[in-house]
Amino acid sequence: MEHLTTTPFGRRPVTADLIDRAAAAQARPSVPHINKWELFRELCAARIAFGVSDRDLTVLNALLSFHQDATLSDNANLIVFPSNAALSERAHGMAESTLRRHLAALVAAGLILRHDSPNGKRYAARDMDGDVTRAFGFDLRPLLVRAREITSCAAEARAAAERLKRLREAVSLKKRDALKLVEYGRETGLAGDWEGFAARLLEIHKRMRRKLAFEVLEELGGKLGQLLLEIRETLSESKEVSGSDVDSGRQYQNSNKDSHDSELCQEEAKGGAVEDPEAEAPPKPEAPHIPLGLVLKACPDILDYTPDKPRHWHELVALAAFVRGMMGISPDAWDEAQRIMGPEVAAVTVAAILQRVSDIRSPGGYLRALTGKAAAGGFSPGPMVMALLTRESADAA
Repeated sequence: MEHLTTTPFGRRPVTADLIDRAAAAQARPSVPHINKWELFRELCAARIAFGVSDRDLTVLNALLSFHQDATLSDNANLIVFPSNAALSERAHGMAESTLRRHLAALVAAGLILRHDSPNGKRYAARDMDGDVTRAFGFDLRPLLVRAREITSCAAEARAAAERLKRLREAVSLKKRDALKLVEYGRETGLAGDWEGFAARLLEIHKRMRRKLAFEVLEELGGKLGQLLLEIRETLSESKEVSGSDVDSGRQYQNSNKDSHDSELCQEEAKGGAVEDPEAEAPPKPEAPHIPLGLVLKACPDILDYTPDKPRHWHELVALAAFVRGMMGISPDAWDEAQRIMGPEVAAVTVAAILQRVSDIRSPGGYLRALTGKAAAGGFSPGPMVMALLTRESADAA
């Protein structure tokens, strides 16, 4: 089939890039033929390397559907000539102005080439046998010419994604180890700057996001590794000191006695307390009116602290109880939130606070404030979750 022109119709000027792309499209293809849909999937994987968006690829998908054969071959007619209306229909109803913008992006990326007719319309002329002798529209030949480049870039993109995935897994495991060891140090009463460790861990978490560059994630992994080393050294030193104290016959009867007396006082206070019958009781906690899956979609950061995605509300409650210490939320604040809000709502609230922890100065104080609102019947976690979903959608766009 004869190619008559490569210059654009109308006011679009000829540029050096246009001339270079037209010359490149006439080069010998890297492969004689290839399945168009396999090549399209490879291009989807390599789209960042070619500077095209998912919406650009939606339009390219529509263009490929107008090529009748399943393969792109060097000896075949690779020019498609759909009308704007037909192209819009196959691009899921995309507006014509939007179509033009994405078509221009595909041309600029060197993935398709324009062949404009004298009047700018897209059509084909056929001979007596019905074969196309000349066509005006979009040439798919650049895809065939760059097939090997596309598949190579796709392989590199998949390898990079796998490396990033493995690095994120390693960082998540280090973060989980650090948090559990800090909690262990706190609970056992071993000597150490556990609050300082928790604060440093929180600062690292604040910098972590779902879409971090490999270099940034690697840097955070190094900081977590250093933090873990310091935590383990502190635990080792504390245990050695504890062992020496036991061997030398030291006892901590006074401390235990004070703790025991304190517990007795609390029990006596509870037993002797007189309830005011006129005091207004807090509203009865209710289960969340939102699905667990929606909560996890809105608050994905909490999933970094568990190997398995929570399937039931009690699993989310246990996970929230685990991560609250890292955020500086005290046991009292957590217990009060569970009592007033109910365990499930309290867990959703903690997950939402974790997701926005970089924007919150005092997570513990914030939880107490929300617990106070819940006690007055003025708090529901639904708006928090929906706001996070809206924020995630805006970031993705």
